[in-house]
Amino acid sequence: MQRKRVRKMIIGILIFVAVLLLTTLIIFPPSRGKLPQFYDENGNILENSLAEKCYLNVDGADLGMIIMAKDISNPVLLVCGGGPGIPEYLMEDMYPSSLADKFVVCYLEYRGTGLSYNSEIKAEDMTTERYISDIVSVTEYLSERFGQQKIYIMGHSFGTYIAIKTVQQYPDYYNAYFAMSQTCNQKESEYLAYDYMKSQYEEAGNTQMVKKFTECPIRESEEMYSKYFSSSLRDTAMHELGVGTTRDMESVITGIFFPSLRCTAYTWGERINIWNGKTTSRHFPVVDDSIHFNAFDDVQSLQIPVYFFAGKYDYTCCYELQYRFYEHIDAPRKEFFTFENSAHSPIFEEPEKSLEAIEEILKSE
Repeated sequence: MQRKRVRKMIIGILIFVAVLLLTTLIIFPPSRGKLPQFYDENGNILENSLAEKCYLNVDGADLGMIIMAKDISNPVLLVCGGGPGIPEYLMEDMYPSSLADKFVVCYLEYRGTGLSYNSEIKAEDMTTERYISDIVSVTEYLSERFGQQKIYIMGHSFGTYIAIKTVQQYPDYYNAYFAMSQTCNQKESEYLAYDYMKSQYEEAGNTQMVKKFTECPIRESEEMYSKYFSSSLRDTAMHELGVGTTRDMESVITGIFFPSLRCTAYTWGERINIWNGKTTSRHFPVVDDSIHFNAFDDVQSLQIPVYFFAGKYDYTCCYELQYRFYEHIDAPRKEFFTFENSAHSPIFEEPEKSLEAIEEILKSE
């Protein structure tokens, strides 16, 4: 009898482990990390299309990037993603933008993150100057490879800090700058977001959340501000109120973390490195620089056209500050596009409207 019970117990454990493993493989499938291709109506890969991962060695580090294009003769667009540390291609995978219909799109994954992650990289070396130098090297590579004297550059969130600093110093490399959710003055943005979210909970009668905000007065001290900025309260409230990454994303865990583990464009090793890079990027000097960046003080003008794409419900980089910076900056040409149904990622949240705006811009260039 004892042996039978032991045997049944072992069989039960094995069945449980097998079901758990099978469920894990279904939810988080293994992958060779192949990118989706572009096909014609007959199911053939488009002749001039491109979908590839590639690496560029810059000063001893392999910078990984994903390049997507329906037609490689289109203008080149270098995308400096947000995060920091989360690959912008993940957003493209979850919320297809169709940017590759109009551009040869290069999604660069910054040194020390994503496809460019390397455990031997020293966090203290990840400075603003290092990142700008990497962007310039990738720009030169793309220009030469695709035979274009100048390319376009787009920043998203944290990436707008890197992109705007780059075009400020190297305007001759770029046709124009697309600023999606431009970071302007992050501390002021956090103050505005804090006040808005607290007032929303007050109006809704959510005393529990009001109490949590009241107990974290971010204007009181730097210590309190830093505590709030890195707290779960901020992230929870933003996504609960629809003013975070996207209007419909409920949390970073369900909206980015789990999807990253399911994204078949990356191998399992690459998926793990995404989060290795995300974890270490918190200690990068460039991240701290971006948090303390004040565009109103540091960027009075640009020598190239700049186009702002701003979500009306963006409280990560507040819409109000983005518009004020648009009014502030001097440029040969500037336009401000408001996306009424978007939060922090308008090109991914309202792709059709975004493409219409981009088409107008390209026709007028």
